[in-house]
Amino acid sequence: MERERVAELHYITPISNLASIATRGLLSHRAAEAVDHLSVALQDVQDRRARKSVPNGGPLHSYTNLYFDARNPMMYYLMSKGHRDLMVVRVLPDVLDIPGTVITDGNAAADTTLFLASPSGLAVLRHDLVYADSWNHSDFWQKVECKRARCAEVLVPNSVLPNFIFGCYTLTKQQAEICKEAQPDWKVEVNTHVYFR
Repeated sequence: MERERVAELHYITPISNLASIATRGLLSHRAAEAVDHLSVALQDVQDRRARKSVPNGGPLHSYTNLYFDARNPMMYYLMSKGHRDLMVVRVLPDVLDIPGTVITDGNAAADTTLFLASPSGLAVLRHDLVYADSWNHSDFWQKVECKRARCAEVLVPNSVLPNFIFGCYTLTKQQAEICKEAQPDWKVEVNTHVYFR
């Protein structure tokens, strides 16, 4: 995948974390433990991630994980469970150049996922899988692979500072107004497509 095709990166979080994110930025799982926040992370997935380390790096939980596109299996699951208070934080692709940043070719918790240096690791990713509108496939194992690839990540050591955040997507106009009022410099848009609506 060519770098020019990465216009932004995404982070899914409850809108109630907006003030903290605007002040502190996006935090790794480990760093966020010291901050009052609401999490929508799935416990079984976090248990798997807690046991993983990034090759030649630190524990997976010491990285802030960004998606290439938030319209992915995680968002689909959260929406199916009734979460309607989510915002998608939009991050500049400049984070790809932060020293120690790692790219994965799929969900970092999956056993078959590759961990690659950033930004050169982009060359391994398939744009058609990472940005696919759907991961459904008639073949079960192909569907599993498409679902894994759809959750490719950018892992940034410790945190993503506020200066890398330029906006957010919301599900409703009311949520967009909340974001605009709190962060007038952000580019805020209602984007129902990313929420499978």
